[in-house]
Amino acid sequence: MLDIRFIRDYPEVVKKDLEKRKDQEKLSLFNSLLKKDSEWRKVKQELDNLRKRRNELSQKINELKKQKQPINQVLKEVKEIPLKIKKLEEEELKLNSRVHSALLRIPNILHSSVPYGKDEKDNKVIRKWGKIPSFKFNLKSHGELAEDLGIADFKKASQVSGTGFYYFRNELALLNMALMNFAIDFLTKKGYKLIIPPLMLRRKPYEGVTDLKDFEDVMYKIENEDLYLIATSEHPIAAFLMNETLNEKDLPLKLIGMSPCFRKEIGSHGVDTRGLYRVHQFWKIEQFIFCKPEDSWKYHEELQKNSEEMYKKLKIPFRVVNICTGDIGIVASKKYDIEAWFPRQKSYGEVGSNANCTDYQARRLNIKYIDKKGNKSYVHTLNNTALATSRTIVAVLENYQLKDGSVKIPLILQPHLRGLKKITKSKAF
Repeated sequence: MLDIRFIRDYPEVVKKDLEKRKDQEKLSLFNSLLKKDSEWRKVKQELDNLRKRRNELSQKINELKKQKQPINQVLKEVKEIPLKIKKLEEEELKLNSRVHSALLRIPNILHSSVPYGKDEKDNKVIRKWGKIPSFKFNLKSHGELAEDLGIADFKKASQVSGTGFYYFRNELALLNMALMNFAIDFLTKKGYKLIIPPLMLRRKPYEGVTDLKDFEDVMYKIENEDLYLIATSEHPIAAFLMNETLNEKDLPLKLIGMSPCFRKEIGSHGVDTRGLYRVHQFWKIEQFIFCKPEDSWKYHEELQKNSEEMYKKLKIPFRVVNICTGDIGIVASKKYDIEAWFPRQKSYGEVGSNANCTDYQARRLNIKYIDKKGNKSYVHTLNNTALATSRTIVAVLENYQLKDGSVKIPLILQPHLRGLKKITKSKAF
């Protein structure tokens, strides 16, 4: 969240930034926040004055007693103060809660390089890589192809779990693991440390990492428990250092998160409504960095370079998109998406995001570092989808599809698949 002192000192800066997002609801919320904060400060001042007056009167009573002077009048005023304090404390607590709740919903300040726009149509393509493949045969959808090869079962998954789930079988299960192992090997060689986080989080730490709207729209709640299934390993990794103060010498912390992810969101995409592009459960390798504020933009580009290198090694064509002001969400100050080429749909589609959240998450989670002079500051946090296996599998199945209905294995993945070079029709188990 934003620093309330920054909001008080520079309300016009925050308001102008919110206007870029074309979100009238957030502007109204901001105006309400300013009003509630003003009311809170007024009540807080009244409370402080009453407490000060109570102390002054207590001293006065002691002095009057020493002088053997009457204290009835002063005592009467003293007795009235606790009731006034209690009433104001209740009001102060209520206003403080409303201010905090509003703060959690005010978006991060956007970086100056974020393009202005209303929605995803206004996102700016900044580069492309790879030659778009041409096929002299009719491509099968990845879902049809996977079922024909006997490496996935969407029908049975739908029967036992519902729409948006799947069974990976044989070579596809191995391909899923191979993609994760490839990403982990690639990143560990660059100095990133592997972490496998809890798959559930309590609400309080979850409020530190994401938009509160996600609790209703995205995340699965465990019934009768203060627990939510994680939507991405970014969230428990960020929460890992909640209420911690790091030493400057230990920064940056570069981590690789490996986990399944669970999301409510689902919908049709292009020509293929059955399959792996939008699902409720998928595996993902995440890059995450805790760093000093002055280094975060450097690491934002480093994370982006890492992801692009992986897709280059997979030889999957892609483009990089700078997400516009109307499509960026509340947590990131700037965000890039990588969009892979999907031949079946003849279009690019998102396979990963890279966000610099500056100190927005760290302030919500109270994660700081202490420098050599003993000064404490909030860290910056960055997260990047190294590989979401489900969508990358779609890209592999489509870009490496062969006329005979088999699928070539990308060269870089073959060592992770015990040398398997091609997926052909698999025997049922």
